[in-house]
Amino acid sequence: MSSRSARTPVRSLRARITLLATGLAAGVSLVLLWLAWTLVGDAVAAVPQMPPGTVVRVDGVDVDATALAAHLRDHARDKMLLAGSIAFCCVVLATAILAWTFTSRVLRPLRDITGTARRLSVESLGERIGDVDARGELAELAQTFDAMLDRLQAAFEAQRHFVANASHELRTPLSVIRTELDVTLADDRADTAELRRMAEVVRDATERANQLVGSLLLLARTDGAGLAVTEPVDLAALVASAWRAVSGEADQRGLKTTFHVEPAWTTGDPALLERIAGNLLENAVRHNADGGWIEVTTQPGAQWSTLRVRSSGALVDPATVGELFEPFRRAGVARTARHGAGLGLSIVRAAVEAHDGLVSAEPVVGGGLAVTVRLPAR
Repeated sequence: MSSRSARTPVRSLRARITLLATGLAAGVSLVLLWLAWTLVGDAVAAVPQMPPGTVVRVDGVDVDATALAAHLRDHARDKMLLAGSIAFCCVVLATAILAWTFTSRVLRPLRDITGTARRLSVESLGERIGDVDARGELAELAQTFDAMLDRLQAAFEAQRHFVANASHELRTPLSVIRTELDVTLADDRADTAELRRMAEVVRDATERANQLVGSLLLLARTDGAGLAVTEPVDLAALVASAWRAVSGEADQRGLKTTFHVEPAWTTGDPALLERIAGNLLENAVRHNADGGWIEVTTQPGAQWSTLRVRSSGALVDPATVGELFEPFRRAGVARTARHGAGLGLSIVRAAVEAHDGLVSAEPVVGGGLAVTVRLPAR
């Protein structure tokens, strides 16, 4: 039934093209017949007139000279109509047969495209049309369709990978909560101290799950979405605001900070831009080494306003730097790390791309990471 329905649109188009070609051929043939009819009448009318009373034999029939022209005209038109009718029928029939035959060949690539489109599903996105026996628009359509399938397959695979990672990340804190509750409830001698310890563990796991859900929602908002608000924003002011949120943790870890900030204006969503600065500074603090350092720079430019955050930390393989912008990837940190969901740089990239900006990262010699964000200057 699927194969039959797949052929229906192409057959309908084939029939319409055949009817159109046959109709055009019939119309042109009728016009030619009418012109021939007219020319025959005009040609016979030019026969010279003979003296009255003269008898002329035409096809074994004696015809008065005064009626010769009319007789010749009728005779010629009858012959022309007979031959023209036969030719008309032959031309129309030949046109219909040729149009049906050649249209089938021309539309074969379209049948292939239609059949491939109907067979596709999430499990069979790897199927492609490939090279078709056609040139011009149909070949271009097949290439465009294959390119679209490549993008769809990449998007589905990325989504499947993202959902799998998100499920794994959410399962970890939920498992911790359930384990702590089961162990504590099974202990009849659990005292207040044990209950408080369990509550603290559950609170930490709940906070991690809450942060992960918030990050997922923010990533969904920024990834491929347009900007809801656009207004002038100073990157230096964003850095100052974002640093206040993590300065206490940086002091506890003894991090040395250096700020080279000057006004660098851009245009965009203040909340998303602040999240860019916040995520970069949070990563710089949480993935740093105790007693390490952080260097933050903002710089204006004619085309780009730049924000750069460099920090010490674990050694990063230069070959895997690009993977840090993928969801649930962390530089030198295990997937089960207590802090962070591995979405910080993913959110940064999505937010930067939403502002038509550029983001890049490179390892720091001796350990650490440097991330550079370039946003269109105001």
